[in-house]
Amino acid sequence: MRGICSDRVRPRQRILDTARNLFRKYGIKGIGVEAIAEAAETNKMTLYRHFGSKDELIAECLREAANRACDIWCDLEAQNPGDALAQVKGWVRIGAERVLSEGRGCDLANAAVELPDGDHPAKRVIQEFKVEQRNRLADLCRRAGLQNPDLVSDTLSLLLEGARVNRQSVGPDGPCAQFVAAAEAVIAASQRRPETLIADDRAR
Repeated sequence: MRGICSDRVRPRQRILDTARNLFRKYGIKGIGVEAIAEAAETNKMTLYRHFGSKDELIAECLREAANRACDIWCDLEAQNPGDALAQVKGWVRIGAERVLSEGRGCDLANAAVELPDGDHPAKRVIQEFKVEQRNRLADLCRRAGLQNPDLVSDTLSLLLEGARVNRQSVGPDGPCAQFVAAAEAVIAASQRRPETLIADDRAR
């Protein structure tokens, strides 16, 4: 199992890139260190020198994936400076793009399913990333002036997680295709002023 690697890429990064691709294709438990080392055009000794164990390699792969995902917050701010509501809607758009383009779903969520051991070093990486993403979205919803920003953030996060799983199970034309419409409905409902809600209740 040979990978397409460049001599200009350092062995550590080459191993990381190769491992991430193989984990995504075969699953964490479906590929061993020997196959990873071979595909990265190196050997197990070099792999263990850089990462110590397969568990540490998994954790570092997920840490790198988390760092890349965090770049979206800088992109949202750059595209919509000072407009928190536009950034929330931008988050939905980026989420939709990932749902449709990444048939394998979220690397970190997939790893959480494959790694039931709570003491696995990757579990802390996954938990810290998911909590940070949720908190950043909640803060954005709060700055956008949305009602119940914590609930809105949790709802949007669950919609995205569910859409990514649904994409894997029934394909891009299934319920996941409704992610944007569902997310926009949540945002629109949270923009309604409390007095409007009271008036609606009285009308009923």
